[in-house]
Amino acid sequence: MPVQASQGSQGSPTGHGSQGRGFGLGLALLSAVAFGGSGVAAKPLIEAGLDPLHVVWLRVAGAALVMLPVAWRHRSLVRDRPALLAGFGLLAVAGVQACYFAALSRIPVGVALLIEYLAPALVLGWVRFVQRKPVTRAAAFGVVLAVGGLACVVEVWAGLGFDAVGLVLALCAACCQVGYFVLSDQGSDAGDDAPHPLGVIAYGLLVGTAVLTVVARPWGMDWQVLAGSADLDGSAVPAWVLLGWIVLLATVVAYVTGVLAVRRLSPQVAGVVACLEAVIATALAWVVLGEHLSAPQIVGGAVVLVGAFIAQSATPGGPAGKDAVPSPETELARSGGAA
Repeated sequence: MPVQASQGSQGSPTGHGSQGRGFGLGLALLSAVAFGGSGVAAKPLIEAGLDPLHVVWLRVAGAALVMLPVAWRHRSLVRDRPALLAGFGLLAVAGVQACYFAALSRIPVGVALLIEYLAPALVLGWVRFVQRKPVTRAAAFGVVLAVGGLACVVEVWAGLGFDAVGLVLALCAACCQVGYFVLSDQGSDAGDDAPHPLGVIAYGLLVGTAVLTVVARPWGMDWQVLAGSADLDGSAVPAWVLLGWIVLLATVVAYVTGVLAVRRLSPQVAGVVACLEAVIATALAWVVLGEHLSAPQIVGGAVVLVGAFIAQSATPGGPAGKDAVPSPETELARSGGAA
C-alpha cells in the first residue's frame, strides 16, 4: 500500500476488513462533512462584521488550543521535523484557510471550494513541467475536465460574473494546497521514522496561529461581534455557536477523522469520499445560506470533482499519484503515517 508507516493501512488493527472498512467510510464521510461545513459557518461571521483573517485566526488559534495536549505528547517533532511542521503550518493551515476565507467574503462558498479543488490538477502541472516527469493520458484528460468544469462554474461565457479578486484568492488557496502536497511528498519514504500525523497537525496549527497572529493582528478585532448574532439565511444564530462549529467540528474533528479514516481505507476509497467535501459544502451553502447555483454551475462542479480525481489517481508518481487523496488531512496521513 502507498501509505508508509510503522502501522500502515494493512497493519492497523482494523485493517481492510469489512468492519474496519465500514467504520473508515463513516470517518471519511464525517471528515468531509466537517470540512465542508467550515465555509457555511464562517461566512455569516464575516458578513456580521468580522474580517476574514480574524475568522481564520479564531479558527486556527482555537483548534491549536484544543490540540495542545497532543502537541506536548509529540514535542520531539520540534527537534526532529521542524521543516515539515513549518510547511504544514504555513501552507496547509495559514495559507489555505486564509485565502479560502478571504475568497468567501467575495464569492459563493461552493464556487470558492470548487476552485480550490483544482489543486490536484495543478499538482499534475508541477510534476510535468517543474519536475519534468511523464504523466499519463488519463491524468491529462482529468486536468482538461477540471479546467472545463471550472469554466462552467465561473460562467466564462458571461464575462466572469463573479468577483475577480475572489476568484484569484480561491486559486491562491489551491496553490497553497499544491505547495503542501509537494512538501508532503518529500517525507513519503520515511517508513518507521515517519512522524505521527496528529502531532504534525497539532504543531501545524500552532505554527499557523503564530503566522496568522502577525498577519491578522487580532488585537484589532471587533470582539463584540462574537457576543452578538449572525444571520443564517434569515435566522439569527449566536456568533459563538458558529465559532464553536468552526473550531471543534470544521477543524479539530475534520482533521482527526480524516487521518483516522485513511488508516482503515484504501487511499482510492478515501479520495473518493474526500471529494464529497466540495459537494457537501455547496449543498450546505444552498440550504443554509440560500446560495443557489445555476444548472451549468452544478454540472461544472461535478465535472471539476471528476476531473480532479482522475488527474490525481491516474498520476504514476509524484505527490498526487501516490495516495490519490486530495484533501490536506489525508495527504498528511500518507507522509506522516500512523503510529
